[in-house]
Amino acid sequence: MDRFFKLKENGTNVRTEIVAGLTTFMTMAYILFVNTLFLGQAGAGMSDNAVFFATAVGAGLMTIIMGLFVNIPIALAPGMGLNAYFMTVVLSSNGAITWQAALGAVFLSGIVFIILTVTKIRQMLLVAVPQSIKMAITVGIGLFITIIGFKLANLVAVTVNVAPDADLSQPIPGSSFNLSLGNFITHHDALLALIGLLLIAILMVMRVKGALLIGIVATTLIGIPMGVTNLSGLSGASWLPNFSDLAVGQLDLKGAISLGLFEIIFIFTFVELFDTFGTMVGTATRMGIMKDKKKGEKTIGKAMLVDAVGVSAGAALGTSTITAYVESASGVEAGGRTGLTSVTTGLLFILALFIAPLALVVPSAATAPALIIVGVLMMSQVRSIEWDDFLQAFPAFLTIVLMPFTGGIANGISAGIVSYVILAVFSNLVTERKVKIHWLMWILALIVVCRYVFIGGE
Repeated sequence: MDRFFKLKENGTNVRTEIVAGLTTFMTMAYILFVNTLFLGQAGAGMSDNAVFFATAVGAGLMTIIMGLFVNIPIALAPGMGLNAYFMTVVLSSNGAITWQAALGAVFLSGIVFIILTVTKIRQMLLVAVPQSIKMAITVGIGLFITIIGFKLANLVAVTVNVAPDADLSQPIPGSSFNLSLGNFITHHDALLALIGLLLIAILMVMRVKGALLIGIVATTLIGIPMGVTNLSGLSGASWLPNFSDLAVGQLDLKGAISLGLFEIIFIFTFVELFDTFGTMVGTATRMGIMKDKKKGEKTIGKAMLVDAVGVSAGAALGTSTITAYVESASGVEAGGRTGLTSVTTGLLFILALFIAPLALVVPSAATAPALIIVGVLMMSQVRSIEWDDFLQAFPAFLTIVLMPFTGGIANGISAGIVSYVILAVFSNLVTERKVKIHWLMWILALIVVCRYVFIGGE
């Protein structure tokens, strides 16, 4: 095992890798239930059991493959945001677009990704994107993860001021709402999350290995007398997986093409392109892989191929786009440095078919503090950005703030790319400073502009 995963070479051991894998699983296990909510009967209309099976098996298999093939601690699962868009596509069509056709669109977007990866166009992003933006991506993802943590635990609340006749089905103008601190008296989960946050912070200060995992387990136990951790689901629960009514192989490729879902395929492709790039660069930077530029680019290239295959594989199993997960950073912070962390996480997803009732016991208030702590740690890359150089600072700033403020990693990266190209052009035209703009940055900027102008900000 040491020889296969190169544990000593990466300064780690079996125990640390397993703890890191457990930590990653604990912080992203919520997808098992959230994905079922979005794609199941209450959402896109699929069978709840089919979605749970596809989520667990898809995440498990692709994460194990990532660990064995690439040997890095990055986990994959159906992406948040993309699953919500999947649900929106089906529901807003009034029956014109079936979930089978939507799965077909996801599968085709995966084929596009495989082509982009094999031709090494995706890998070129590592060379084309300026260093300041790559560092900003890491910081922005940290804040993005932090916001997820705050929302999961009700540590933040939203107050909305709208007219009585306002159409609440439409986006609410930013000036009409405010973020405020959650109520710790009426929301016990917010209080539990605060306790968990302080507990993990104390363990981090004490440099306790596995601080995130210990904090999650301890917070779950503390939540029992507080009434937040619900154990009722364990009573009479079935511990055997249900293989009936699955959606394996039910994607409708012909329907996706005949319905002209190219716009939908493009959006799946666009969002996944930048989300994956951001997640992998951010996690790899935090691991230290990118210190050796040549080795780092080769490793990320292999990881991108696994990610691309995962998109189509997930659709074949019956779920929306499977992608690299930002929560992988929690395993890295717990000491994970090799694929053994991913293999551990993947096996736990497979085992989730048998321990679904137990996984449901862990409240979001227990995993949320771990995500916030990861956000703290990922903020460290902000010092690597050249803030005294406005050409570097402005695109980096937009990349960072738009991720959490708009709820999309792709939005931040898009803004960073377009603003950098514009500023670099003016610098070349009116100043003595000449900036080299990679040809791929021009193409990306054009794609970004066309996407937002003609399709919008889905």
